[in-house]
Amino acid sequence: MMFEHKSVLLKETVDSLNLKPGGTYVDGTLGGGGHAFEVLTRLGGKGCLIGIDQDADAIKAASERLACFREQVTIVRDNYRNIRTVLEDLGIAQVDGIYLDLGVSSYQLDTADRGFTYRENAALDMRMDQRNGLTAADVVNGYSEEELFRILKDYGEERFAGRIARQIVKARENHRIETTDELVELIKAAIPAKMRAEGGHPAKRTFQAIRIEVNQELQVLKESIDTMIELLAPGGRLSIITFHSLEDRIVKNGFRTNEHPCICPPDFPVCVCGRKSKGKVITRKPVVPTEEELSENRRAKSAKLRVFERA
Repeated sequence: MMFEHKSVLLKETVDSLNLKPGGTYVDGTLGGGGHAFEVLTRLGGKGCLIGIDQDADAIKAASERLACFREQVTIVRDNYRNIRTVLEDLGIAQVDGIYLDLGVSSYQLDTADRGFTYRENAALDMRMDQRNGLTAADVVNGYSEEELFRILKDYGEERFAGRIARQIVKARENHRIETTDELVELIKAAIPAKMRAEGGHPAKRTFQAIRIEVNQELQVLKESIDTMIELLAPGGRLSIITFHSLEDRIVKNGFRTNEHPCICPPDFPVCVCGRKSKGKVITRKPVVPTEEELSENRRAKSAKLRVFERA
């Protein structure tokens, strides 16, 4: 199937970058190139964009979509956690804007054999970068009951994390759990029937948690915010779209720390730690989709955009 993904908060994200003619911008989660296409269109032939993505299918799709901007765009298959190395390899010291769309693409969700969805049967995979070794099957079959409980509780905020972890460990004593359907049935068996009828698909939170663990999504985000801000030129902006509370909390706290990095006790008359602010948070409250966008794209429901400007 074609790589399709309806860009969330498209106008709001591109507006937030305060694009300037001749500027250099980085799309750290290129996907199908929707945000990148809008950025390059607005730049009007002046400036350039570096697109980064770890998914080979996304790289192929974006390369085709952005072919008309080939003189302005450089596409790199990598994880945005390596953004500093990517830019150094291109001889770029600073950029005027960076943005991330942390959502799983519609293509990844709708392509059954990628193993992201609980709605169709497939091998348990969930890797965004298929060069990586760890798969969802490795997590399900190799993690201890305590480790499974931790990721389901922390990454999925799953109320029945303990029951699901026990059910998985018990089932794999008889045979290895290889498919999404097998995992879905185990999850359903672990959740009381009354609760299964509430709050959407019973496997949603577990699949989210395992996907986050396989791709180290929260760790990568947490480790990368400071680096991305450091790479911004004065006045440059970092714009990040998140899709669940765990990501949003990391971005909110990361931006706040870079705006107010002082660690001196509150009763100190002057700062002695020497930590200086790197800029300011532009979005005191996150930007969320309009009712019009929500009516056209249900997957935008939980999206939040936060923006930081470099001093």
